[in-house]
Amino acid sequence: MALPSYRGRLAPSPTGFLHLGHASTFRTAQLRAQTAGGPLLLRNENLDPQRSRQEFVEAMIEDLTWLGIHWLPPMISQSERTEIYSASLDRLLQQGDVYPCNCSRKDLARMMHAPHEDIDDEPVYGGRCRPVARLTSRVPVPGMNYRFRVPDGETITFTDRNLGRQTFKAGTDFGDFLIWRKDGLPSYQLACVVDDDDTNITEVVRGRDLLKSTARQILLQRALNLHTPAYFHTHLLKDEHGIRLAKRHDALAIRTLRQQGLTPAQVLQMTVVEMTTVTSDW
Repeated sequence: MALPSYRGRLAPSPTGFLHLGHASTFRTAQLRAQTAGGPLLLRNENLDPQRSRQEFVEAMIEDLTWLGIHWLPPMISQSERTEIYSASLDRLLQQGDVYPCNCSRKDLARMMHAPHEDIDDEPVYGGRCRPVARLTSRVPVPGMNYRFRVPDGETITFTDRNLGRQTFKAGTDFGDFLIWRKDGLPSYQLACVVDDDDTNITEVVRGRDLLKSTARQILLQRALNLHTPAYFHTHLLKDEHGIRLAKRHDALAIRTLRQQGLTPAQVLQMTVVEMTTVTSDW
């Protein structure tokens, strides 16, 4: 099936209130979609049962609407799509692309090397559970983590539409990564590529802290025979201490700035790319 000319997406996770970094990325996504004449979809990435809360879902919709960021309804919720993700896991199992991993968090903490970059969220896996030969299976084992077996030494290259040519080496820059959790839910990496393909996304706009995730996801797309969208990774906003914005920055949450009386235009002005350092003293 031919892909549409342009189709983008917003993909917040409801684990806290949206902050200026989200506003910056989502505003960029909207501008690129408007320029291309295509729609944006809204995806509720609510696969973390411990941290996802309905109040944050309602808040993100309210904040995005207040900012003037629009999307094509209906909103997609990942928690309602587990059967689709499970089917992709089954395929990877049959192809021998994944293997079970029973490492505890303590085991992983001992074996994982330090991240190559402080913005990477998944350090290189030490390989304790990796089998020597590829294993095939038709049925996943309940209560077991599964990792994707990366082709060690293979170079993954893509051209980012904002940051240019990007190159990562499997097994060095990143290792075998989790795609299925023992609680019966997919990891971010698997759910993301399945959803992007299923909803015909042609360009992914997100922060540059996910560059290595793009390399991982390209490998998953190849394994599952899914299309690879274009990527546009935005620069990260940082606080006055040089730390990238996160949901812990309550003073820079969109709703906090709203309560202080700022207008949508003022909030969006704070996210201009050239202004990479922001403070709550606006």
